[in-house]
Amino acid sequence: MHQQLESGRDAFAHLLRTWHQRNGWPHTMVPRLGQHMQLGRVHASQISMLKHCKLANPGPEVFLTIGSVNRWLWRWSPNRQLRDLPLANCPEAELLQRYPPVALLDGAGQPLGPGQLLEIFTGLTPPPPAFDLRITEAEASGLCGALSNWLTGGQPWRQCKDQVLAAYPVERPKRRQQFEAVLSGQKDYSATELEAELDDLHRTACLMAERPVPWAKAPGTVDQFLNQLRQQGCGPAAAGDGVPSR
Repeated sequence: MHQQLESGRDAFAHLLRTWHQRNGWPHTMVPRLGQHMQLGRVHASQISMLKHCKLANPGPEVFLTIGSVNRWLWRWSPNRQLRDLPLANCPEAELLQRYPPVALLDGAGQPLGPGQLLEIFTGLTPPPPAFDLRITEAEASGLCGALSNWLTGGQPWRQCKDQVLAAYPVERPKRRQQFEAVLSGQKDYSATELEAELDDLHRTACLMAERPVPWAKAPGTVDQFLNQLRQQGCGPAAAGDGVPSR
């Protein structure tokens, strides 16, 4: 039972981190939306602690608020949802206007509600595949090798460096240097680093396929992209085994 709860808290933390990363949200986003829409109360500190597995016993209102906000975001229509927000001096509305939000959806494309989020937190059910992007240390090196082959088309780094770096959407010098070191085979991302980078790596693959770069191929969704890297880096059997617990 204890192991199930620990696994559930870890899965829920990853779910929230992935959701926030994909939407470019600060910790305050869900609390402020819950407050604006009178959907429930959750503090930004609770969101932060949940994302880092530091909140062992959140109250039911936490799941009620997160689930209600998620359902409100589903089938996003700015003409419908944004009119419910106070647009003046509302940074949340501005962020939603610029970047249409992605809701947490189950495998059937329906939004996760409070009960389903609680089941994930307690380890009764796994997160939906599109948001369960956990990576183990044992597979990180193989995934880095597969990533390099995917983005370079198996070419020497010097021949494709300019096209790949032009598609990488991150501007921070330190992250660009790390990305170049991984793609050129000088180092590997750790599992935690690879999880944090995955959305931007997926965007890189998408941009390369759109431009188009001659050797680039469309990666599909982010979870499909990870699964294809697993097949290349770890073999088909490992890709089908699911994500082992840490």
